[in-house]
Parts: sequence; C-alpha cells; structure tokens
Amino acid sequence: MNATSGPRPADSHHVIQVRGARANNLKDVSLDIPKRRLTVFTGVSGSGKSSLVFGTIAAESQRLINETYTAFIQSFMPSLSRPDVDGLHNLSAAIVVDQERIGANSRSTVGTATDAYTMLRIVFSRLGTPHIGTSTAFSFNSPEGMCPACEGLGHVSKIDVDQLVDRGLSLNEGAITVPTFAVDSWYWQVMAHSGLFDPDKRLADYTEGEWADFLHKESTKIKIGSHNINYEGLIPKIQRLYLSKDRESMQPHIRAFVDRAVVFADCPDCGGTRLSAAALSSTIGGVNIAQCSAMQISELAEFVRGIDDASVAPLLANLRQLLESLVEIGLGYLSLDRSSATLSGGEAQRVKMVRHLGSSLTDVTYVFDEPTVGLHPHDIQRMNDLLLRLRDKGNTVLVVEHKPEVIAIADHVVDLGPGAGTSGGEICFTGDVSGLRASGTLTGRHLEHRARLRETVRTPRGQLSIKGADLHNLKGVDVDIPTGVLTVVTGVAGSGKSSLIHGYLAGRDGVVVADQSPIRGSRRSNPATYTGLLGPIRTAFAKANGVKAALFSANSEGACPHCNGIGLIYTDLAMMAGVASVCEQCDGKRFTPEVLTYTLRGKNISEVLAMSVAEAHEFFPSGQAQAVLERLVDVGLSYLRLGQPLNTLSGGERQRIKLAIHMAEKSSTYILDEPTTGLHLADVDKLLALLDRLVDDGNTVVVIEHHQAVMAHADWLVDLGPGGGHDGGRVVFTGTPADLVAHGDTLTARHLREYVGA
Repeated sequence: MNATSGPRPADSHHVIQVRGARANNLKDVSLDIPKRRLTVFTGVSGSGKSSLVFGTIAAESQRLINETYTAFIQSFMPSLSRPDVDGLHNLSAAIVVDQERIGANSRSTVGTATDAYTMLRIVFSRLGTPHIGTSTAFSFNSPEGMCPACEGLGHVSKIDVDQLVDRGLSLNEGAITVPTFAVDSWYWQVMAHSGLFDPDKRLADYTEGEWADFLHKESTKIKIGSHNINYEGLIPKIQRLYLSKDRESMQPHIRAFVDRAVVFADCPDCGGTRLSAAALSSTIGGVNIAQCSAMQISELAEFVRGIDDASVAPLLANLRQLLESLVEIGLGYLSLDRSSATLSGGEAQRVKMVRHLGSSLTDVTYVFDEPTVGLHPHDIQRMNDLLLRLRDKGNTVLVVEHKPEVIAIADHVVDLGPGAGTSGGEICFTGDVSGLRASGTLTGRHLEHRARLRETVRTPRGQLSIKGADLHNLKGVDVDIPTGVLTVVTGVAGSGKSSLIHGYLAGRDGVVVADQSPIRGSRRSNPATYTGLLGPIRTAFAKANGVKAALFSANSEGACPHCNGIGLIYTDLAMMAGVASVCEQCDGKRFTPEVLTYTLRGKNISEVLAMSVAEAHEFFPSGQAQAVLERLVDVGLSYLRLGQPLNTLSGGERQRIKLAIHMAEKSSTYILDEPTTGLHLADVDKLLALLDRLVDDGNTVVVIEHHQAVMAHADWLVDLGPGGGHDGGRVVFTGTPADLVAHGDTLTARHLREYVGA
C-alpha cells in the first residue's frame, strides 16, 4: 500500500466502542467515546456513571492487561471478573486515579508515596557530609537508617495511668475507671479476688510490689476458689483488649477512653524524625534530610534548585520536576514527612496524579473520579490545566465530575440518567458542551443554575469559642462559631479548615461529625444493617409469619449454609487469580429456601433487601422502618439498595449515610465535611434544604465546603487563608456572605462575587 492510497486500518481505532453494558443499573448501554479527547461523564448520584466508567471500561481494560501475565504472576494480583457487557472494542491501557486513601500504613509518607524521598536519599548518599553510606542509610524503613528507639515510626506511645485509675479509692470503691472494669464485672472480679492485694486498700497506699503486680504483672495462672484463672496486670490487659485493635472498629465510648488514656509523643531519641543519629548528622548546605522532609514542598523545591552537582544532575532534574509538579497541582503546602494516612481523598488523588504527569507514556486512558474534591474554586483552574495537559500528550481522559467549571472544558460529554438507581442507567445525551446546554436534560438545565445569597440571615443564639488554635499550620487562631445558624468554613486546600474544625470543635459534647472516612464494615455490611433498619424489618417478618426474627438475618440462623449468607462463593484457584461466583444453592439470595417461603405483603426478605430506599419507603408506610427510610431519602440516598455492600459506596455516599444515622440523635451541633461531594447540581439544592431543616429544628450546622452554592446559602462565613500551608492558618474574614461579596478581598470573596454575579 503506498502513502497516497488512503488511511491505514490502524487509523480506524479512534473511538472506544461500548456495546450492551449492563453492570449494576446500566440498561444495555451502547456508545462511542472519542479517543485522545477529554470526556466528562455527568448525571445524578447513582445514575450509572461509575458503573460505566470504572465498573465497565476501566475494569475490562485492567482485566485484559492482567490476562497477558502468566498464571503464576496472576496469582498475586486481585481477581477481576469480566463486566456484564456484550462488547468493548479499541480499549487502551487504563490508569485509574481515584480517591482511595494511599496505604494507611504508618510508614507511608508523601515522600515515600511519590518517590521524592527515595530521590532525596540518593542525593544525600552522594553529596551529604559526612558521607555515611548508601541511600538505605537515610531510610527510616530500613534497619540501617531507622532510629533504633522507635524503629522508624517517629513516635512512642505511653499509657497515662491516671486515666485508668483513681488512686484515692480502693478496688471495692471502684478505683478502676476503665470501661468494662466496673465493680462486680468479670474483669474486676479477677483483679479484686486475685489475693495479690487487699480490695479495701486505697491504691495510693499500695506497696511497690503490689503496685507492680496491679499494673504490670505478666500473664500468670492463679487460683480463685476452686477455679484456675489467668491474671495479668491492668496495663498489659488494656493493651491486649483495646490497643491492639483498630481504632475505627471500637465502640464510641471505648474509642473516647483510648484517645484519653494513650499519649503519643515524639520519640525522644530522634525527635520524631524517624532516623538514626548518623543519618541526621549528614548535611547538604548545613541542612539534613529530616529538615528537608519537614519543609513545605514549595520551599524544598527552592532548596533543591540551589543544589548543583554533575554527578547527580539527571536525578536532580527529575526531583525538581516532581516537586514543581506537586506545587503546580496545589499541594505545595504539604511536606514530604506528612503521613499518607492523613491526606484527604482529594489530596491522595492529586498525589497519584503527579506520578503520571511526568510519565512518558501516551495513548493511555486516564480515569478520574471527581478530581475537584477538596479544591477551592481558585484551584480548579489548575486541575483543569493538568487534565488538558494529559490529553494533549495524546491520552484519552475520562472524568466523572459534577462541577460546571470542569464540564465546561470537555471535548465530549456523556450524560447518564434520567434518575438514580433503577430510574437511571440510560444515556440521556452525548455530544459537546453547547449541545448539553441546549439538550433540556437535568444536567443541561442546571449548568447555568446559581444559588442566590440569602435574603435574610438567621440571628445566632450564642457562640462556640475557639481560642489560640495552633494545630498544624494554624497561627494562634481565635474565632467564634455562632450557634443556631448555618456556618460555612472556606479557604483554599491546606488553609487550615479541617485542623480548626476537627481539631477544636469535633471533640466537644453534643457535637456530631459526619465525614467521608471509610465505614469499617466487611462485605456483609449494608445500609440495612448499618442504619439499624434490619431490626424493624426482621421483626415485621417474624410477626407476620409467627417465627423468630433471627431467621431473617443473613448473618444468623437464616443464612444459606453454602455461602454463609454472603451470596457469593470466593474460590481460591491456587496458581491463578481467585474468583467470586454467585452461590448456586441460594442463587445469590443469601438465605435458606425455608426462609424465602415466608413473606411480608407478598415479598420475601431477599426481595425486600433488593429494594431501593425509595421502593422500601413506599413498602413500609409507618413505624420505625419508615422513620429511618425517611432520613435516607432526605439525605439524597433514595437510589441505594438496602442490601448493597457498604464497600461499594463513594465517600460522599458514606458521609450522607452517617448523616442520616446521626439525624436520629438529639444533637445540637453537626459538622459536615464537603457534603456536596458526589452530588449533582440538581441535588445541591436538596442538600441546602436539608441543612436548613437541621438549623430550623434548633441545631447548629458547621460545614467545611468549597461549593459556592453552599457558601451563598450560609448565614455566616469563616474564611481561612490567605493561602495554604505556611501561607494559611489565619482567619481572613468572618461575616455574612453578602458582606464578603460587597467588601471582601480574599480568594473566596473574588470567586463568590463572580458566582453570584455581583
């Protein structure tokens, strides 16, 4: 074929073809997505965006790549089943940049997660004086480099004995103040009747030996009456009972006790730097590697620009580029020694993004999940530039997003809907942005929609005062949060919003926090179990059929014995990736055939758990179940299925389900962290109505938020800044939104003014 005889077959692969996609609620969706373009997927929460982008396109791309490895290598990879789709053609390798937290391992930092620290270690091993060895001598994760006292963790924990006991009392008077050690409890009896000390003697009068036995004695068998009992001192017992457990899985009162009793302090030997004395002794320009890690990344970038040595020139160039990318993406306020576990979902996503910006790969499909989460309107422009840069390198960029600023830069838009759950899963529109605006779809109609400033703001009942707040980058902040109104806390990423509110308001009495952190739950947990809805449902089934309620729990007597009530069988294929298949005995219904014969108004328990919240709301018109379902509808979760595993929920959905639970409690102050995450423009209005209802019911609502509609709707604003990191940590404005728009001179003021068209 000569050059003039028309296009080659290779040129025909310019679209990703999706044919007959049915994952989750998708209704036989077929579409073409242009390659090497930026496509934004829009639609209400639960319309099927993630099922199409993540559950179908990205999942199949990753599965096909995994299949190219040998069975032996596949055995170490996660098992991926083929998505329910008739055909997917012209896929390219997909890289998913999501908001999953970066390993919550206490040894993982921003530096280790981005490889910046690895590069820095090599630079120090070559140029540091005195020279102390290879780059591992600077690693807190290797035996040569770690501080021997804290084993490279940087902190030591000790138990505050006075949070465990009241020394002025005897055991019989209740000297042990630990939960579950009350007088006459089992744990108390073992200690009081051990014979090692007199239960009527005040702890303050114990001899040294008695005190040591009481607090520190190793596990030992002792005879109490005719029984041989295991006795151990109070501190080892508490370490075993509570401290070895995951904090998130503890009951609230136990967690509160642990937070009081365990004091984490910087390791005295290394001063919290995690490194050995030798590693700390080696410097470049008088600065050691720990000081470099503690610098704000924007400052470190400047420091590294000042190092010039031919022996490490290529490495220095890479390190400079990496640090400058972190600054450019709006993360210049972080430091390399910041623990990965403390990053928000949005920050974690942006840290991952940096790894790909410097990559030489092209013709890759990048998949992003709401990349603007946690970004102030001021930073969204930067994020848009990065998405366009990835596209212009010749990549296909797929973005699930609700913000109009991101939708505006799309080459192509795919709008799903028209509703959520069973009412969604169809393509409502595909085309360019001007076509979307004119399309009459829910998204098209709301693109230009703006919330207006309140006509009148509510009058506060009082105030919650914060004095001298200096956590992280806060600079001795004094601020009053008004009570009985809706307060929105704003500011660019890293300005100190979370430090201020979570650090100084969250622990107070009557304060409820609904955030986006993962819900500790296995594949067995679902909205019905988590919200307590299963209780009244089981009772209703038991009553209607004259049998016991335990039969209607898939974690109890009614569970299918073959799959233990999970509905799936997980098979380990030894040399190959394990697979999950639907249980053949119960057909995925999770219950025994006998249980499924019992019905309530014509539906069995499996059919009820397959209902969406909206369907169940109609099915249970009264009672406790109705009250829980009502709250789930109020927080915009009407499309969730009652039996849907919790590990399938997004961060925004997790926050809203927590809010639904807390709304049942008589609380006085609610703290919400970016509640608009994952919400369609049309649903933001519903959220504002819900916040109004909470305030009108007599509560105080404090919202950390970047969405201008929520700012405009507030009674009171607290704006932090002026920038992030060292440049933040101050209150730059407090007052009404109207006042900010009229007179404010902050980044927030500029963007809110533009938003409300003032």
